[in-house]
Amino acid sequence: MGKISEELKKWEAEKLNPVLKKYPERKEKFETLSGIEIKRFYTPEDLEGFDYLKELGFPGSYPFTRGIQPTMYRGRLWTMRQYAGFGTAEESNERYRYLLSQGQTGLSVAFDLPTQIGYDSDHPLSEGEVGRVGVAIDSIEDMEVLFKDIPLDKVSTSMTINSTAAIILAMYVVVAEKQGVSPDKLRGTIQNDILKEYIARGTYIYPPKPSMRIITDIFDYCSKNMPLFNPISISGYHIREAGANAVQEVAFTLADAIAYVEAAISAGLDPNVFGTRLSFFFAAHNNFFEEIAKFRAARRLWAKIMKERFKVSTENALKLRFHTQTGGSTLTAQQPMNNIVRVALQALAAVLGGTQSLHTNSYDEAISLPTEESVTIALRTQQIIAYESGVADTIDPLAGSYFVEKLTAEIENKAKEYIDKIDSMGGTISAIESGYIQSEISESSYSQQKMVEENSLVIVGVNKFESDDYYIPENILKVDPELEEKQKRRLKDLRKRRDEKKVRMSIERLKEVAKTSENIMYPIIDAVRNYATVGEISDALREVFGEYRERTII
Repeated sequence: MGKISEELKKWEAEKLNPVLKKYPERKEKFETLSGIEIKRFYTPEDLEGFDYLKELGFPGSYPFTRGIQPTMYRGRLWTMRQYAGFGTAEESNERYRYLLSQGQTGLSVAFDLPTQIGYDSDHPLSEGEVGRVGVAIDSIEDMEVLFKDIPLDKVSTSMTINSTAAIILAMYVVVAEKQGVSPDKLRGTIQNDILKEYIARGTYIYPPKPSMRIITDIFDYCSKNMPLFNPISISGYHIREAGANAVQEVAFTLADAIAYVEAAISAGLDPNVFGTRLSFFFAAHNNFFEEIAKFRAARRLWAKIMKERFKVSTENALKLRFHTQTGGSTLTAQQPMNNIVRVALQALAAVLGGTQSLHTNSYDEAISLPTEESVTIALRTQQIIAYESGVADTIDPLAGSYFVEKLTAEIENKAKEYIDKIDSMGGTISAIESGYIQSEISESSYSQQKMVEENSLVIVGVNKFESDDYYIPENILKVDPELEEKQKRRLKDLRKRRDEKKVRMSIERLKEVAKTSENIMYPIIDAVRNYATVGEISDALREVFGEYRERTII
Protein backbone atom coordinates (compact mmCIF):
# COMPACT_ATOMS: atom_id res chain seq x y z
CA MET A 1 0.00 0.00 0.00
CA GLY A 2 2.93 2.35 0.64
CA LYS A 3 3.94 2.29 -3.01
CA ILE A 4 0.43 3.31 -4.10
CA SER A 5 0.47 6.26 -1.68
CA GLU A 6 3.80 7.43 -3.01
CA GLU A 7 2.68 7.17 -6.61
CA LEU A 8 -0.62 8.89 -5.77
CA LYS A 9 1.16 11.92 -4.32
CA LYS A 10 3.40 12.08 -7.36
CA TRP A 11 0.38 11.87 -9.69
CA GLU A 12 -1.42 14.64 -7.80
CA ALA A 13 1.57 16.97 -8.04
CA GLU A 14 2.48 16.26 -11.64
CA LYS A 15 -0.85 15.49 -13.30
CA LEU A 16 -3.84 16.51 -11.21
CA ASN A 17 -2.98 19.91 -9.74
CA PRO A 18 -1.95 21.57 -13.03
CA VAL A 19 -5.25 20.48 -14.60
CA LEU A 20 -7.30 21.67 -11.61
CA LYS A 21 -5.74 25.13 -11.84
CA LYS A 22 -6.84 25.46 -15.44
CA TYR A 23 -10.07 23.47 -15.31
CA PRO A 24 -11.70 23.31 -11.85
CA GLU A 25 -14.08 20.44 -11.20
CA ARG A 26 -17.83 20.97 -11.50
CA LYS A 27 -18.31 21.34 -7.75
CA GLU A 28 -16.23 21.40 -4.59
CA LYS A 29 -17.73 18.25 -3.09
CA PHE A 30 -19.39 15.23 -4.66
CA GLU A 31 -21.63 13.03 -2.55
CA THR A 32 -24.52 10.61 -2.77
CA LEU A 33 -28.04 11.55 -1.67
CA SER A 34 -27.26 9.79 1.61
CA GLY A 35 -24.48 12.30 2.24
CA ILE A 36 -21.66 9.84 1.59
CA GLU A 37 -18.72 11.70 0.06
CA ILE A 38 -17.59 10.42 -3.32
CA LYS A 39 -13.86 10.61 -3.84
CA ARG A 40 -12.29 11.48 -7.15
CA PHE A 41 -11.43 7.83 -7.65
CA TYR A 42 -10.68 4.78 -5.53
CA THR A 43 -7.64 2.56 -5.09
CA PRO A 44 -6.82 -0.58 -3.11
CA GLU A 45 -5.95 1.70 -0.19
CA ASP A 46 -9.65 2.49 0.22
CA LEU A 47 -10.20 -1.18 1.03
CA GLU A 48 -7.43 -1.50 3.59
CA GLY A 49 -8.14 -4.54 5.76
CA PHE A 50 -10.71 -5.84 3.29
CA ASP A 51 -11.23 -9.58 3.79
CA TYR A 52 -12.68 -11.19 0.67
CA LEU A 53 -14.03 -14.31 2.37
CA LYS A 54 -15.50 -12.38 5.30
CA GLU A 55 -17.00 -9.45 3.41
CA LEU A 56 -17.88 -11.05 0.07
CA GLY A 57 -17.48 -14.79 -0.05
CA PHE A 58 -19.23 -16.63 -2.86
CA PRO A 59 -22.73 -16.40 -4.34
CA GLY A 60 -25.25 -18.37 -2.32
CA SER A 61 -22.98 -18.38 0.75
CA TYR A 62 -22.88 -16.28 3.92
CA PRO A 63 -22.90 -13.27 4.14
CA PHE A 64 -24.64 -13.35 0.72
CA THR A 65 -23.14 -10.03 -0.44
CA ARG A 66 -22.79 -11.51 -3.93
CA GLY A 67 -26.31 -12.90 -4.09
CA ILE A 68 -28.48 -15.53 -2.44
CA GLN A 69 -28.25 -18.23 -5.14
CA PRO A 70 -25.08 -19.99 -6.29
CA THR A 71 -25.94 -19.39 -9.96
CA MET A 72 -28.14 -16.26 -9.70
CA TYR A 73 -29.50 -15.26 -13.13
CA ARG A 74 -27.42 -17.85 -14.99
CA GLY A 75 -29.87 -20.40 -13.58
CA ARG A 76 -33.13 -18.44 -13.57
CA LEU A 77 -33.91 -14.82 -14.32
CA TRP A 78 -35.63 -12.59 -11.80
CA THR A 79 -39.43 -12.63 -11.74
CA MET A 80 -40.83 -9.88 -13.97
CA ARG A 81 -43.77 -8.70 -11.93
CA GLN A 82 -45.66 -5.63 -13.18
CA TYR A 83 -47.76 -3.96 -10.47
CA ALA A 84 -51.30 -3.42 -11.74
CA GLY A 85 -54.89 -2.98 -10.65
CA PHE A 86 -57.64 -0.44 -11.28
CA GLY A 87 -61.40 -0.14 -11.48
CA THR A 88 -63.32 -3.34 -10.86
CA ALA A 89 -62.05 -6.90 -10.79
CA GLU A 90 -63.05 -7.43 -14.45
CA GLU A 91 -60.87 -4.58 -15.72
CA SER A 92 -57.89 -5.67 -13.63
CA ASN A 93 -58.26 -9.31 -14.67
CA GLU A 94 -58.12 -8.20 -18.29
CA ARG A 95 -54.88 -6.28 -17.64
CA TYR A 96 -53.32 -9.25 -15.80
CA ARG A 97 -54.07 -11.64 -18.63
CA TYR A 98 -52.65 -9.11 -21.11
CA LEU A 99 -49.42 -8.78 -19.14
CA LEU A 100 -49.03 -12.55 -18.82
CA SER A 101 -49.50 -12.85 -22.59
CA GLN A 102 -46.67 -10.33 -23.05
CA GLY A 103 -44.17 -12.36 -21.04
CA GLN A 104 -44.75 -11.20 -17.46
CA THR A 105 -43.82 -14.03 -15.10
CA GLY A 106 -45.65 -13.00 -11.91
CA LEU A 107 -48.71 -11.02 -10.88
CA SER A 108 -48.57 -7.96 -8.61
CA VAL A 109 -51.92 -6.68 -7.36
CA ALA A 110 -52.69 -3.05 -6.49
CA PHE A 111 -55.77 -2.49 -4.34
CA ASP A 112 -57.82 0.69 -4.11
CA LEU A 113 -57.71 2.85 -0.99
CA PRO A 114 -61.02 1.68 0.55
CA THR A 115 -59.86 -1.94 0.32
CA GLN A 116 -56.53 -0.99 1.89
CA ILE A 117 -58.10 0.65 4.93
CA GLY A 118 -61.02 -1.70 5.43
CA TYR A 119 -64.03 0.07 3.96
CA ASP A 120 -66.53 -1.40 1.53
CA SER A 121 -67.17 0.40 -1.75
CA ASP A 122 -70.54 1.71 -0.54
CA HIS A 123 -69.14 3.28 2.63
CA PRO A 124 -69.47 7.11 2.65
CA LEU A 125 -65.70 7.49 3.08
CA SER A 126 -65.12 5.42 -0.07
CA GLU A 127 -66.87 7.87 -2.36
CA GLY A 128 -64.65 8.97 -5.22
CA GLU A 129 -61.91 6.48 -4.30
CA VAL A 130 -63.37 3.20 -5.55
CA GLY A 131 -61.05 1.62 -8.12
CA ARG A 132 -58.84 4.73 -8.36
CA VAL A 133 -55.40 3.61 -7.20
CA GLY A 134 -56.03 -0.10 -7.50
CA VAL A 135 -58.72 -2.71 -7.84
CA ALA A 136 -61.81 -2.61 -5.60
CA ILE A 137 -62.26 -5.81 -3.61
CA ASP A 138 -65.29 -6.09 -1.33
CA SER A 139 -65.91 -9.83 -1.15
CA ILE A 140 -64.75 -13.25 -2.26
CA GLU A 141 -66.87 -12.80 -5.39
CA ASP A 142 -64.61 -9.90 -6.49
CA MET A 143 -61.52 -11.99 -5.80
CA GLU A 144 -62.87 -14.83 -7.94
CA VAL A 145 -63.39 -12.45 -10.85
CA LEU A 146 -59.94 -10.92 -10.32
CA PHE A 147 -58.24 -14.28 -10.82
CA LYS A 148 -60.63 -15.74 -13.38
CA ASP A 149 -58.80 -17.98 -15.89
CA ILE A 150 -55.52 -17.47 -14.01
CA PRO A 151 -54.35 -20.80 -12.53
CA LEU A 152 -53.12 -19.99 -9.04
CA ASP A 153 -50.98 -23.11 -8.85
CA LYS A 154 -49.02 -21.87 -11.89
CA VAL A 155 -48.38 -18.18 -11.10
CA SER A 156 -46.69 -16.34 -8.26
CA THR A 157 -48.85 -13.51 -6.93
CA SER A 158 -47.71 -10.49 -4.96
CA MET A 159 -50.40 -8.48 -3.18
CA THR A 160 -49.65 -4.99 -1.87
CA ILE A 161 -51.94 -4.82 1.12
CA ASN A 162 -51.20 -4.22 4.80
CA SER A 163 -53.86 -3.43 7.40
CA THR A 164 -56.34 -5.77 5.66
CA ALA A 165 -53.69 -8.29 4.61
CA ALA A 166 -55.23 -11.13 6.63
CA ILE A 167 -58.57 -10.68 4.86
CA ILE A 168 -57.07 -10.52 1.36
CA LEU A 169 -54.89 -13.55 2.09
CA ALA A 170 -57.97 -15.43 3.31
CA MET A 171 -59.75 -14.55 0.07
CA TYR A 172 -56.78 -15.76 -1.97
CA VAL A 173 -56.82 -19.08 -0.11
CA VAL A 174 -60.57 -19.53 -0.68
CA VAL A 175 -60.36 -18.60 -4.38
CA ALA A 176 -57.59 -21.18 -4.77
CA GLU A 177 -59.76 -23.79 -3.04
CA LYS A 178 -62.54 -23.03 -5.52
CA GLN A 179 -60.02 -23.67 -8.31
CA GLY A 180 -59.08 -26.98 -6.68
CA VAL A 181 -55.68 -25.68 -5.49
CA SER A 182 -54.68 -26.37 -1.88
CA PRO A 183 -52.90 -23.65 0.18
CA ASP A 184 -49.61 -25.58 0.21
CA LYS A 185 -49.35 -25.14 -3.59
CA LEU A 186 -49.68 -21.35 -3.55
CA ARG A 187 -46.65 -19.17 -4.28
CA GLY A 188 -46.32 -15.45 -3.84
CA THR A 189 -46.14 -12.69 -1.26
CA ILE A 190 -48.48 -10.57 0.78
CA GLN A 191 -46.98 -7.25 1.86
CA ASN A 192 -48.40 -7.31 5.40
CA ASP A 193 -45.91 -4.67 6.62
CA ILE A 194 -47.85 -2.47 9.02
CA LEU A 195 -44.90 -0.73 10.68
CA LYS A 196 -43.97 1.13 7.53
CA GLU A 197 -47.58 2.32 7.34
CA TYR A 198 -47.12 4.12 10.66
CA ILE A 199 -43.79 5.45 9.40
CA ALA A 200 -44.44 6.51 5.84
CA ARG A 201 -47.71 5.63 4.17
CA GLY A 202 -50.68 5.86 6.51
CA THR A 203 -52.98 2.99 5.49
CA TYR A 204 -53.21 1.62 9.02
CA ILE A 205 -56.38 0.78 10.96
CA TYR A 206 -55.51 -0.68 14.36
CA PRO A 207 -52.92 0.30 17.00
CA PRO A 208 -49.44 -1.27 16.73
CA LYS A 209 -49.90 -4.04 19.31
CA PRO A 210 -52.97 -5.77 17.78
CA SER A 211 -51.56 -5.10 14.31
CA MET A 212 -48.41 -7.00 15.25
CA ARG A 213 -50.57 -9.81 16.66
CA ILE A 214 -52.36 -10.13 13.30
CA ILE A 215 -49.01 -10.30 11.50
CA THR A 216 -47.64 -13.04 13.73
CA ASP A 217 -50.89 -14.97 13.28
CA ILE A 218 -50.35 -14.76 9.52
CA PHE A 219 -46.77 -15.99 10.00
CA ASP A 220 -48.06 -18.94 12.01
CA TYR A 221 -50.82 -19.79 9.53
CA CYS A 222 -48.49 -19.65 6.52
CA SER A 223 -45.74 -21.70 8.18
CA LYS A 224 -48.30 -24.48 8.83
CA ASN A 225 -50.39 -24.25 5.66
CA MET A 226 -48.57 -22.25 2.95
CA PRO A 227 -44.88 -23.25 3.00
CA LEU A 228 -44.19 -21.75 -0.45
CA PHE A 229 -45.81 -18.39 0.33
CA ASN A 230 -44.05 -15.33 1.78
CA PRO A 231 -46.21 -14.02 4.67
CA ILE A 232 -44.61 -10.57 4.63
CA SER A 233 -42.73 -8.22 2.34
CA ILE A 234 -40.90 -5.82 4.62
CA SER A 235 -40.98 -2.65 2.63
CA GLY A 236 -38.35 0.01 2.28
CA TYR A 237 -39.99 1.17 -0.94
CA HIS A 238 -42.62 3.38 0.71
CA ILE A 239 -40.07 4.66 3.21
CA ARG A 240 -37.88 5.76 0.29
CA GLU A 241 -40.83 7.25 -1.59
CA ALA A 242 -41.65 9.32 1.51
CA GLY A 243 -38.25 11.01 1.22
CA ALA A 244 -35.75 8.74 2.98
CA ASN A 245 -32.29 8.41 1.51
CA ALA A 246 -30.66 5.09 0.63
CA VAL A 247 -29.02 4.58 4.03
CA GLN A 248 -32.29 5.33 5.84
CA GLU A 249 -34.16 2.98 3.53
CA VAL A 250 -31.88 0.11 4.54
CA ALA A 251 -31.79 1.06 8.22
CA PHE A 252 -35.49 1.60 8.83
CA THR A 253 -36.52 -1.42 6.75
CA LEU A 254 -34.21 -3.75 8.68
CA ALA A 255 -35.29 -2.15 11.97
CA ASP A 256 -38.89 -3.01 11.06
CA ALA A 257 -37.78 -6.53 10.20
CA ILE A 258 -36.09 -6.90 13.58
CA ALA A 259 -39.36 -5.92 15.27
CA TYR A 260 -41.28 -8.54 13.29
CA VAL A 261 -38.77 -11.27 14.12
CA GLU A 262 -38.87 -10.33 17.81
CA ALA A 263 -42.68 -10.37 17.82
CA ALA A 264 -42.79 -13.75 16.12
CA ILE A 265 -40.26 -15.23 18.54
CA SER A 266 -42.30 -13.87 21.48
CA ALA A 267 -45.33 -15.63 19.99
CA GLY A 268 -43.41 -18.90 20.10
CA LEU A 269 -42.38 -19.14 16.45
CA ASP A 270 -38.96 -20.40 15.36
CA PRO A 271 -36.91 -17.91 13.27
CA ASN A 272 -35.16 -20.85 11.63
CA VAL A 273 -38.57 -21.74 10.17
CA PHE A 274 -40.43 -18.48 9.51
CA GLY A 275 -37.16 -16.74 8.64
CA THR A 276 -36.97 -18.73 5.41
CA ARG A 277 -40.15 -17.04 4.15
CA LEU A 278 -39.39 -13.43 5.08
CA SER A 279 -39.10 -11.21 2.04
CA PHE A 280 -38.22 -7.57 1.46
CA PHE A 281 -39.22 -4.82 -0.94
CA PHE A 282 -36.89 -1.97 -1.94
CA ALA A 283 -36.94 1.00 -4.27
CA ALA A 284 -34.44 1.66 -7.03
CA HIS A 285 -33.66 5.33 -7.54
CA ASN A 286 -31.36 7.27 -9.85
CA ASN A 287 -27.96 7.29 -8.11
CA PHE A 288 -26.77 4.21 -9.94
CA PHE A 289 -23.81 3.04 -7.86
CA GLU A 290 -25.36 3.97 -4.53
CA GLU A 291 -28.40 1.85 -5.37
CA ILE A 292 -26.29 -1.17 -6.32
CA ALA A 293 -24.23 -0.83 -3.15
CA LYS A 294 -27.44 -0.40 -1.11
CA PHE A 295 -28.81 -3.78 -2.18
CA ARG A 296 -25.51 -5.52 -1.47
CA ALA A 297 -25.16 -3.83 1.93
CA ALA A 298 -28.73 -4.72 2.95
CA ARG A 299 -28.18 -8.36 2.07
CA ARG A 300 -24.94 -8.58 4.08
CA LEU A 301 -26.27 -6.67 7.09
CA TRP A 302 -29.46 -8.75 7.34
CA ALA A 303 -27.49 -12.01 7.22
CA LYS A 304 -25.35 -10.77 10.12
CA ILE A 305 -28.41 -9.64 12.11
CA MET A 306 -30.14 -13.00 11.76
CA LYS A 307 -27.00 -14.97 12.56
CA GLU A 308 -25.53 -12.86 15.36
CA ARG A 309 -28.60 -11.29 16.96
CA PHE A 310 -31.16 -14.06 16.59
CA LYS A 311 -28.76 -17.02 16.51
CA VAL A 312 -30.33 -18.38 13.34
CA SER A 313 -28.50 -21.42 11.99
CA THR A 314 -30.66 -22.37 8.99
CA GLU A 315 -28.90 -20.94 5.94
CA ASN A 316 -32.08 -20.09 4.03
CA ALA A 317 -33.30 -18.05 7.00
CA LEU A 318 -30.22 -15.82 6.72
CA LYS A 319 -30.96 -14.79 3.15
CA LEU A 320 -32.46 -11.40 2.32
CA ARG A 321 -34.74 -12.06 -0.63
CA PHE A 322 -36.20 -8.93 -2.15
CA HIS A 323 -38.46 -7.46 -4.78
CA THR A 324 -37.57 -4.10 -6.33
CA GLN A 325 -39.72 -1.40 -7.86
CA THR A 326 -38.27 1.52 -9.74
CA GLY A 327 -38.84 4.85 -8.03
CA GLY A 328 -42.28 6.32 -8.55
CA SER A 329 -41.24 9.61 -6.92
CA THR A 330 -38.44 10.02 -9.48
CA LEU A 331 -40.89 10.15 -12.39
CA THR A 332 -41.67 13.58 -13.81
CA ALA A 333 -44.78 14.92 -15.52
CA GLN A 334 -42.47 17.28 -17.42
CA GLN A 335 -40.96 15.56 -20.48
CA PRO A 336 -42.42 12.19 -19.40
CA MET A 337 -40.54 10.22 -22.07
CA ASN A 338 -37.38 10.93 -20.03
CA ASN A 339 -38.85 8.51 -17.49
CA ILE A 340 -38.14 5.59 -19.82
CA VAL A 341 -34.41 6.29 -19.41
CA ARG A 342 -34.73 6.73 -15.64
CA VAL A 343 -36.58 3.45 -15.29
CA ALA A 344 -34.01 1.61 -17.41
CA LEU A 345 -31.12 2.85 -15.22
CA GLN A 346 -32.98 2.01 -12.03
CA ALA A 347 -33.92 -1.45 -13.28
CA LEU A 348 -30.32 -2.11 -14.28
CA ALA A 349 -29.14 -1.10 -10.80
CA ALA A 350 -31.65 -3.54 -9.26
CA VAL A 351 -30.41 -6.38 -11.43
CA LEU A 352 -26.75 -5.60 -10.74
CA GLY A 353 -27.71 -5.48 -7.06
CA GLY A 354 -29.16 -8.99 -7.22
CA THR A 355 -32.94 -8.55 -6.97
CA GLN A 356 -35.24 -11.61 -7.02
CA SER A 357 -38.15 -9.87 -8.74
CA LEU A 358 -38.69 -6.51 -10.37
CA HIS A 359 -41.41 -4.04 -11.31
CA THR A 360 -40.56 -1.31 -13.80
CA ASN A 361 -42.71 1.81 -13.70
CA SER A 362 -44.39 3.14 -16.81
CA TYR A 363 -43.28 6.48 -18.20
CA ASP A 364 -46.75 8.07 -17.88
CA GLU A 365 -47.36 7.26 -14.20
CA ALA A 366 -46.65 10.85 -13.09
CA ILE A 367 -49.70 11.81 -15.18
CA SER A 368 -52.15 8.91 -14.98
CA LEU A 369 -52.60 5.20 -14.55
CA PRO A 370 -50.39 3.45 -17.13
CA THR A 371 -51.81 2.54 -20.52
CA GLU A 372 -51.24 -0.84 -22.18
CA GLU A 373 -48.65 0.82 -24.43
CA SER A 374 -46.64 2.34 -21.59
CA VAL A 375 -46.78 -0.75 -19.39
CA THR A 376 -45.57 -2.86 -22.34
CA ILE A 377 -42.55 -0.55 -22.75
CA ALA A 378 -41.86 -0.94 -19.02
CA LEU A 379 -41.98 -4.72 -19.30
CA ARG A 380 -39.83 -4.69 -22.46
CA THR A 381 -37.24 -2.70 -20.49
CA GLN A 382 -36.78 -5.67 -18.18
CA GLN A 383 -36.71 -8.12 -21.05
CA ILE A 384 -34.01 -6.14 -22.90
CA ILE A 385 -31.87 -6.05 -19.76
CA ALA A 386 -32.40 -9.78 -19.27
CA TYR A 387 -31.85 -11.00 -22.81
CA GLU A 388 -29.77 -8.37 -24.62
CA SER A 389 -27.47 -6.57 -22.16
CA GLY A 390 -25.37 -9.51 -20.98
CA VAL A 391 -25.49 -8.39 -17.33
CA ALA A 392 -27.33 -11.56 -16.31
CA ASP A 393 -24.55 -13.80 -17.63
CA THR A 394 -22.17 -13.40 -14.69
CA ILE A 395 -22.81 -13.03 -10.98
CA ASP A 396 -22.32 -9.73 -9.14
CA PRO A 397 -20.16 -8.25 -11.94
CA LEU A 398 -19.26 -5.10 -9.98
CA ALA A 399 -17.76 -7.03 -7.06
CA GLY A 400 -14.17 -6.01 -6.50
CA SER A 401 -14.71 -2.48 -7.74
CA TYR A 402 -12.88 -0.30 -5.22
CA PHE A 403 -15.71 2.24 -5.37
CA VAL A 404 -18.58 -0.25 -5.08
CA GLU A 405 -17.00 -2.20 -2.24
CA LYS A 406 -16.17 0.97 -0.30
CA LEU A 407 -19.68 2.34 -0.85
CA THR A 408 -21.26 -0.98 0.18
CA ALA A 409 -19.30 -0.94 3.43
CA GLU A 410 -20.17 2.71 4.16
CA ILE A 411 -23.90 2.15 3.62
CA GLU A 412 -23.81 -0.94 5.83
CA ASN A 413 -22.00 0.90 8.63
CA LYS A 414 -24.23 3.97 8.50
CA ALA A 415 -27.38 1.82 8.46
CA LYS A 416 -26.09 -0.11 11.47
CA GLU A 417 -25.59 3.18 13.34
CA TYR A 418 -29.28 3.98 12.80
CA ILE A 419 -30.33 0.52 13.98
CA ASP A 420 -28.18 0.85 17.11
CA LYS A 421 -29.83 4.19 17.89
CA ILE A 422 -33.32 2.70 17.41
CA ASP A 423 -32.33 -0.16 19.75
CA SER A 424 -31.25 2.38 22.35
CA MET A 425 -34.71 3.99 22.13
CA GLY A 426 -36.41 0.70 22.98
CA GLY A 427 -36.93 -0.65 19.46
CA THR A 428 -38.83 0.25 16.32
CA ILE A 429 -42.30 0.73 17.82
CA SER A 430 -40.91 3.11 20.45
CA ALA A 431 -39.01 4.98 17.73
CA ILE A 432 -42.23 5.28 15.71
CA GLU A 433 -44.33 6.37 18.68
CA SER A 434 -41.78 9.06 19.58
CA GLY A 435 -41.78 10.29 15.98
CA TYR A 436 -38.03 9.77 15.57
CA ILE A 437 -38.13 7.76 12.35
CA GLN A 438 -40.78 9.97 10.76
CA SER A 439 -38.76 13.06 11.67
CA GLU A 440 -35.59 11.67 10.10
CA ILE A 441 -37.44 10.93 6.87
CA SER A 442 -39.06 14.36 6.89
CA GLU A 443 -35.71 16.08 7.26
CA SER A 444 -34.24 14.00 4.43
CA SER A 445 -37.19 14.79 2.18
CA TYR A 446 -36.92 18.51 2.92
CA SER A 447 -33.19 18.46 2.23
CA GLN A 448 -33.67 16.77 -1.15
CA GLN A 449 -36.44 19.17 -2.19
CA LYS A 450 -34.29 22.13 -1.18
CA MET A 451 -31.45 20.79 -3.35
CA VAL A 452 -33.82 20.57 -6.32
CA GLU A 453 -35.07 24.12 -5.78
CA GLU A 454 -31.50 25.41 -5.44
CA ASN A 455 -30.47 23.46 -8.58
CA SER A 456 -27.72 21.59 -6.74
CA LEU A 457 -29.64 18.39 -7.54
CA VAL A 458 -30.44 18.39 -11.23
CA ILE A 459 -33.69 16.85 -12.47
CA VAL A 460 -33.56 16.88 -16.25
CA GLY A 461 -36.60 18.63 -17.70
CA VAL A 462 -37.61 20.08 -14.31
CA ASN A 463 -34.85 22.44 -13.14
CA LYS A 464 -32.50 22.08 -16.10
CA PHE A 465 -33.03 21.55 -19.82
CA GLU A 466 -36.65 22.62 -19.42
CA SER A 467 -38.97 22.91 -22.37
CA ASP A 468 -42.00 25.08 -22.97
CA ASP A 469 -43.53 22.32 -25.05
CA TYR A 470 -45.49 20.06 -22.72
CA TYR A 471 -45.96 16.60 -24.13
CA ILE A 472 -49.19 15.00 -23.00
CA PRO A 473 -49.35 11.29 -23.82
CA GLU A 474 -52.32 10.19 -25.87
CA ASN A 475 -54.84 7.68 -24.57
CA ILE A 476 -54.40 8.56 -20.90
CA LEU A 477 -56.08 5.86 -18.86
CA LYS A 478 -58.92 7.19 -16.74
CA VAL A 479 -61.18 5.21 -14.44
CA ASP A 480 -64.80 5.55 -15.55
CA PRO A 481 -66.90 6.93 -12.64
CA GLU A 482 -69.59 4.41 -13.63
CA LEU A 483 -67.30 1.64 -12.36
CA GLU A 484 -67.86 2.85 -8.80
CA GLU A 485 -71.64 2.60 -9.23
CA LYS A 486 -71.22 -0.83 -10.82
CA GLN A 487 -69.17 -2.00 -7.83
CA LYS A 488 -71.80 -0.68 -5.39
CA ARG A 489 -74.58 -2.50 -7.26
CA ARG A 490 -72.62 -5.73 -7.18
CA LEU A 491 -72.13 -5.37 -3.42
CA LYS A 492 -75.82 -4.63 -2.86
CA ASP A 493 -76.79 -7.70 -4.87
CA LEU A 494 -74.37 -9.88 -2.89
CA ARG A 495 -75.94 -8.82 0.40
CA LYS A 496 -79.36 -9.84 -0.91
CA ARG A 497 -78.17 -13.30 -2.03
CA ARG A 498 -75.92 -14.43 0.81
CA ASP A 499 -76.97 -16.22 3.99
CA GLU A 500 -77.06 -13.37 6.52
CA LYS A 501 -77.31 -15.73 9.48
CA LYS A 502 -74.04 -17.42 8.51
CA VAL A 503 -72.40 -14.04 8.00
CA ARG A 504 -73.46 -12.82 11.45
CA MET A 505 -72.32 -16.04 13.12
CA SER A 506 -68.92 -15.95 11.48
CA ILE A 507 -68.44 -12.28 12.39
CA GLU A 508 -69.34 -12.96 16.02
CA ARG A 509 -66.92 -15.89 16.09
CA LEU A 510 -64.21 -13.63 14.69
CA LYS A 511 -64.75 -11.08 17.48
CA GLU A 512 -64.58 -13.84 20.10
CA VAL A 513 -61.26 -15.12 18.75
CA ALA A 514 -59.86 -11.58 18.46
CA LYS A 515 -60.32 -11.21 22.24
CA THR A 516 -58.19 -14.33 22.86
CA SER A 517 -54.72 -15.47 21.80
CA GLU A 518 -56.10 -17.91 19.22
CA ASN A 519 -54.97 -17.53 15.60
CA ILE A 520 -57.23 -15.02 13.92
CA MET A 521 -56.69 -16.33 10.38
CA TYR A 522 -59.05 -19.28 10.74
CA PRO A 523 -62.22 -17.32 11.65
CA ILE A 524 -61.34 -14.74 8.97
CA ILE A 525 -61.20 -17.51 6.36
CA ASP A 526 -64.53 -18.82 7.61
CA ALA A 527 -66.09 -15.34 7.38
CA VAL A 528 -64.76 -14.95 3.84
CA ARG A 529 -66.26 -18.30 2.82
CA ASN A 530 -69.61 -17.01 4.07
CA TYR A 531 -69.27 -13.89 1.89
CA ALA A 532 -68.57 -11.43 4.68
CA THR A 533 -67.05 -8.27 3.19
CA VAL A 534 -63.73 -6.54 3.78
CA GLY A 535 -65.55 -3.72 5.57
CA GLU A 536 -67.60 -6.00 7.79
CA ILE A 537 -64.57 -8.03 8.88
CA SER A 538 -62.53 -4.86 9.46
CA ASP A 539 -65.32 -3.28 11.48
CA ALA A 540 -65.52 -6.37 13.68
CA LEU A 541 -61.81 -6.02 14.44
CA ARG A 542 -62.14 -2.25 14.93
CA GLU A 543 -64.72 -3.02 17.61
CA VAL A 544 -62.25 -5.26 19.45
CA PHE A 545 -58.91 -3.56 18.76
CA GLY A 546 -59.85 0.09 18.33
CA GLU A 547 -58.34 2.46 15.77
CA TYR A 548 -54.92 4.11 15.69
CA ARG A 549 -54.55 7.88 15.77
CA GLU A 550 -51.23 9.20 14.55
CA ARG A 551 -49.12 11.31 16.87
CA THR A 552 -48.57 14.78 15.41
CA ILE A 553 -44.91 15.43 14.63
CA ILE A 554 -43.88 19.05 15.07
